[in-house]
Amino acid sequence: MKNKYQFAQEIIREAGHFIKSKMDHYIHVEEKTQFDDLVTNLDKETQELLISKIKNCYPEDNVFAEEDDIRHPINQGNVWVLDPIDGTVNFIVQGDHFAIMIAYFEAGVGKFGLIYDVMRNLLYCGGGEFPVCVNGRPLPEYEEKPFNRSLLGTNACMYADNYHGIRDLAKQTLGVRVYGGAGISMAQVMAGQLLGYFSHIQPWDYAAAYIMGKKLGYTLLTLDGHPVDFNSRQTIMFIPQAKLTEIKKYIK
Repeated sequence: MKNKYQFAQEIIREAGHFIKSKMDHYIHVEEKTQFDDLVTNLDKETQELLISKIKNCYPEDNVFAEEDDIRHPINQGNVWVLDPIDGTVNFIVQGDHFAIMIAYFEAGVGKFGLIYDVMRNLLYCGGGEFPVCVNGRPLPEYEEKPFNRSLLGTNACMYADNYHGIRDLAKQTLGVRVYGGAGISMAQVMAGQLLGYFSHIQPWDYAAAYIMGKKLGYTLLTLDGHPVDFNSRQTIMFIPQAKLTEIKKYIK
């Protein structure tokens, strides 16, 4: 497992260098389901790069990835979950605030996860038997902090609509932060910079944080308190396990 973990760190950094090397070139943008659901040629090329690296070293392993409808169930064999560019809109508009994410499962059990904030060269990785670190520095387990000394990360529309009471919860905190990407938002939760993160996302958006968060005392659940299904887009909360009962007082 240690060799695979080291391999994952190498290929995610290689993918980050690949993206940076191509950012000044022409970027082709396509709409998927609607005008704000976008994909670029670099999303696809980065995913192809990662898959080729994985298949070259581990040909019997399987892939569950965002682009091109690659959907191998995570509970069947060894499975790599890939998000080549998380925060594609940020990537297109800002050239910043996006991440690459990798998660690795064996028979449905998460072994390790990685979130790479490309432009800041911050690699969050670990989970399972590995400590969770950022650029090699161990992150502490969740430390108790009251709502009135915390910030909340959330999807902007869900906050504006007070979806399931998210705005009611946010009013108990010092405010909200909207970063436009699940990976960077959940990394900030694990770093203790956000109390939690609420959004409507896909399995490749949350798989890495799900694995790492367990190691640090965080849980990832649907807003009605059920385990995520790793199959469909769901409204989720990524929060400290110790705060679950308190948060449920506001989340309807």
